[in-house]
Amino acid sequence: MAEPGFWDDPQQAQKLIDATNEMKKKVEEFQHLSDQVADLDVAVELLSEEPDPEMQADFDQNFARVQDALRQYRLNLLLNQKYDHNNAILEIHPGAGGTESQDWGSMLMRMYTRWGEQHQFKVTVLDYQAGEVAGLSSATLLIAGHNAYGYLRSEKGVHRLVRISPFDSAGRRHTSFASVDVLPELDDSVDVDINPADLKVDVYRASGAGGQHVNKTSSAVRITHLPTGIVTQSQAQRSQLQNRQTALAMLRAKLYELEEEKKAKEKAALEGVQLDIGWGSQIRSYVFHPYTMVKDHRTNYETSQGQAVMDGDLDPFIDAYLQWQLSQKNPD
Repeated sequence: MAEPGFWDDPQQAQKLIDATNEMKKKVEEFQHLSDQVADLDVAVELLSEEPDPEMQADFDQNFARVQDALRQYRLNLLLNQKYDHNNAILEIHPGAGGTESQDWGSMLMRMYTRWGEQHQFKVTVLDYQAGEVAGLSSATLLIAGHNAYGYLRSEKGVHRLVRISPFDSAGRRHTSFASVDVLPELDDSVDVDINPADLKVDVYRASGAGGQHVNKTSSAVRITHLPTGIVTQSQAQRSQLQNRQTALAMLRAKLYELEEEKKAKEKAALEGVQLDIGWGSQIRSYVFHPYTMVKDHRTNYETSQGQAVMDGDLDPFIDAYLQWQLSQKNPD
């Protein structure tokens, strides 16, 4: 940073500063955790010499807190892929099954919203298409915060739900599917060539969950990339121009992912494994009848705390996925 000309390229200079601050933060966190572990060692020695119920209670509380901090620190160290630190664009698409799958899509949207809020991430609904009877036919969320994409890339794939349907008067068990797609939000430094002549732009009136964000003007924007058939849409902003910019940013992310897939399909570096929405293709099953269990089929991590998972408790699954990915010895 002391070199002459460091600020000649302000954007590159800021990136270096941000990377340096991130490394400093990791070192400071490590030193802080080391001090806390040393304090626990001292407490263990004192308790072994002279047991004390009050000191033991303090130790148990501090031990649990440090354990959680160490787990989070280890998790952050595993986020070392190219765009792990970026914001995440998360899309939910119900599979076949009508109302059942559309309701399942809305349950997943709530789950990811809760998870984001628990991590103090900003969750913005970029696009929401309501289902015919209940739930949603599609939804796109922007989850903004440090490492959001790194955490959420583990969620890409098909999610399967087994439950007694609230829409079935006979009380029968139903199986529903929904696909989740996760992309990193890219900044302008990532070069993606988009020919304006290849774009079909449509505008329409926005609509939202529960009747929210409904505009009287056609401010929502849908962009179709004609060569690939990729469609992105945004209705989060009241301005048509802002929605167009958001939809273009989403298109850039999708086209970049497509190009990465062409260059290194066997690694699936960004997009994960693309599977059909149906039987045998799910990455995770959520079973609520005849027993309660949520199981990830890649890592085999499972829990019986199904309601906690639906309330946003996804960190154990994310941790297990990152550890599993590390065990695959991915060269990235």
